[in-house]
Amino acid sequence: MRGSATDRRAPAGHRRAPRMAGAVASAALLLPLLGAAPAPARETPATLQNAFAAAAAEYHVPQGVLLGVSYLQSRWDAHGGAPSVSGGYGPMHLTDARTAIAEAVHHSEGTEDARGDQARGALLPTTKVPAGSGLPARLTTLTKAVALTGIPAERLRTDPAANVAGGAALLAAAQQHIGEPLSDDPADWYGAVAQFSGAEDTATAATYANDVFEVMREGAWRITDAGQSVTLAARPGLTPDTAQLRRTGLRVGDANGTECPPTVSCEWIPAPYAQFGQNDYGNHDLSERPTSQSIRYIVIHDTEGQWDGVIKLVQDPTYVSWNYTLRSTDGHIAEHVKAKDVAWHAGNWYVNAKSVGIEHEGFLASPDAWYTEAMYRSSARLVQYLAAKYGIPLDRQHILGHDNVPGPTTSTIPGMHTDPGPYWDWRHYFDLLGKPFGATADAKGGLVTILPDYTRNRPPYTGCTAQGAPCAAHGSSEVRLYSRPDATSPLIKDIGLRPRGDDSTIDVNDVGSRASTGQRYAVADRGGDWTAIWYLGQKAWFKNPKKQPTAVNASGLVVTPRAGLTDVPVYGRAYPEKEAYPAGVPAQSVSPLPYRLPAGQRYAVGDMVPGEYYYSVTFTTDTHRVVVGRDLYYEIQFGHRVAFVRAADVQVVSSAK
Repeated sequence: MRGSATDRRAPAGHRRAPRMAGAVASAALLLPLLGAAPAPARETPATLQNAFAAAAAEYHVPQGVLLGVSYLQSRWDAHGGAPSVSGGYGPMHLTDARTAIAEAVHHSEGTEDARGDQARGALLPTTKVPAGSGLPARLTTLTKAVALTGIPAERLRTDPAANVAGGAALLAAAQQHIGEPLSDDPADWYGAVAQFSGAEDTATAATYANDVFEVMREGAWRITDAGQSVTLAARPGLTPDTAQLRRTGLRVGDANGTECPPTVSCEWIPAPYAQFGQNDYGNHDLSERPTSQSIRYIVIHDTEGQWDGVIKLVQDPTYVSWNYTLRSTDGHIAEHVKAKDVAWHAGNWYVNAKSVGIEHEGFLASPDAWYTEAMYRSSARLVQYLAAKYGIPLDRQHILGHDNVPGPTTSTIPGMHTDPGPYWDWRHYFDLLGKPFGATADAKGGLVTILPDYTRNRPPYTGCTAQGAPCAAHGSSEVRLYSRPDATSPLIKDIGLRPRGDDSTIDVNDVGSRASTGQRYAVADRGGDWTAIWYLGQKAWFKNPKKQPTAVNASGLVVTPRAGLTDVPVYGRAYPEKEAYPAGVPAQSVSPLPYRLPAGQRYAVGDMVPGEYYYSVTFTTDTHRVVVGRDLYYEIQFGHRVAFVRAADVQVVSSAK
């Protein structure tokens, strides 16, 4: 699916069992968020803090337990009453997803060929989400909270205090369900917390509960998206009664054979490698990575489909595939394709052959969906594990959104997908990865890293509910780019998206004039509250005021055309030269995109890589070949999406001025 939009008419654009007690979260995940924090710069209302205290007293739930669960659900944010990607509302993430099932998902829409390999016919699945027998209990907790509290559903969705009360009632009911008293001691609530997760197996529930208790041990403080100051006092010696887990009635999970870290809950649900017709097989290709070819990218996706339906789809040999799916409510992970093999997910065969694709559950519950803390943390741990195992740098030129993957050819650009979209919190995600973004140079460094305050950065978007209709105000990872230092000036144009030269728009799926958190660009100019960067061959301006900066200074290497060249071509894939292909492997075209990189402009450099192509068009693997050429390429941050330039066309220089 394109981003978080609901308008399908819009134009383009092997793991150990988890420990049942003790800390399981890595320090890298906790340190940026928890522990002692400075006092707020200004006095903020304590209304939400009082709501936690009142609900804890009314429903006889320890306040620390209530705060800890809410932190893992939403980091205490209310999101203005907007639901999450799994139809969850408010600080306690009470789910009400009855009307939120999407008709089609991610790879079933648009013109993007998920394989992205011109050596084969385009794969454009039209499968819709399989019909289910009903929503699982984890997606209807708000309805149960209505019955327990008597509070109307609308208040539970929109009133944070009521939402907290609903969560407290659910926790108390879970405690009584497992036969435990409503104790004042948080250590007695492990089983209830595990059950609150909505998990269906003990491993997932334990991982969730362990995280909540780790939050309680460490303590936390933050200002929420509504400006509320909330504090959870640390309880360093807190040791829960993990034996309660046996009384929850949850099934025992099986993580045998999965490639996941021990700090997450994971199961193996394989995608089929099966032959089902003449030259037809699905839904991935066998390989021997990283022996045969390196893994250099991790691609972050949003399913835009509900968990149960999406899991059915990836088991369909006629559909496409990805390596992992994460569940929103509890962060549970399913692995489908081994990392050694190549999944069909990114719409660019070069990227597919060198990446792992991770789908995050999300269906169209709302035009302005948000992602749970449980899913962010589980995803970050998985990415940390994969990055360490395969030597993938933790930066925005290697950890890509699907919306950062380039179209492999000119004709494919308009149909490329735009998920996870502007509402994915890249700043928080990289904090969890232990690689927070920040300034690395002064103003003479020559580069900037895009870094707006996610909560306060709320650029307007349209097209969430209907084409042209305004989206609700929402925090965003992106800044908008203008042709002049003036918010009334035209947006930067993208001739790949709009070959006729039409203007870019603020549609939620239009990535033609947007830069995203963590991406680095060369500075082209500065003026007052505005900064200009080189972007898609143009000078692009974004507002960057000193009092509320949206970027920080950086330095590094950049590319610029070699002396004597007025401009150089830009590519969507790094393929070998024709002479590199052996007999029996058809040469693939090295076709430039419609963009040019002009003399005098500079672009931030990622890897230097050889031209490489994985030939894999048959069910039997005896004909599979990895072709490596002599031509070298540089990956660059060219626009919202990355791109490639031939090393022979450019020179690499320092960005410092």
